[in-house]
Amino acid sequence: MMNQTTMSTPVIDPNITMSDLLLRLPGAQRALFRKYHIGGCSSCGFSPQETLAGVCARNENLPVEEVIAYLHEAHEEEQRLLIDPPALAAALAETKEPVRLIDIRTREEFEAARIEAATLFTQEMMQEALSRWDRSALLVIVDHLGKRSLDAATFFAGHGFTNVKALRGGVDAWSEQVDPEVPRYELE
Repeated sequence: MMNQTTMSTPVIDPNITMSDLLLRLPGAQRALFRKYHIGGCSSCGFSPQETLAGVCARNENLPVEEVIAYLHEAHEEEQRLLIDPPALAAALAETKEPVRLIDIRTREEFEAARIEAATLFTQEMMQEALSRWDRSALLVIVDHLGKRSLDAATFFAGHGFTNVKALRGGVDAWSEQVDPEVPRYELE
C-alpha cells in the first residue's frame, strides 16, 4: 500500500519531458517560474518535448535534483491549499466560523451554474477583501474545474490570508459530489 506522500507526489525523472511533467505536476510551471523564472514568458519558455534536465542545463546549469526536490515541495504546498467539495460543504454548514467563497469565473458562467454561498469576483470585491476582510477566516476560491483557482488562492495567500483554499475540481466537482442541482457544463 502506498503512503499519502507517495500517492500525491509523483516520482520525477530528470529526463521527463516538460509536457509529461506538467501532466504529473500541474503546478510545476507556476513553481518553476516563481523560483527560477522559467516558463512564464516567451524569453524563458520551454518546449513541451524538452526534458527537465535540458531546461535546467540551459538555465544556468541548475542542479536538476535540487529543482526536482523544489517541485515536490511546491506540489505538496499546493495540495495543502486545496479543499474537497464535501469538506467545503461541511464548513459552510457550520455556523461558528464564517466562510468567504469567491467565484473567479465569468459572469455568464456564474449566472448559469453557481454555489449558493459564492460571490462573483470583481475588482471592487478584491479591493474590499484586501482592505477589510479578516485574513484568518476561511476564504475559498472557486473556478470551473479547479485549474485556475490555485493561482488566485496563491495571490490571496501572498497578501496575508492565512486560511485560503482552492476548491478541488471547481464548481463541476461541487455539482458532482455535493449539489447535483448545480448544472454541469462544458466551455466551447
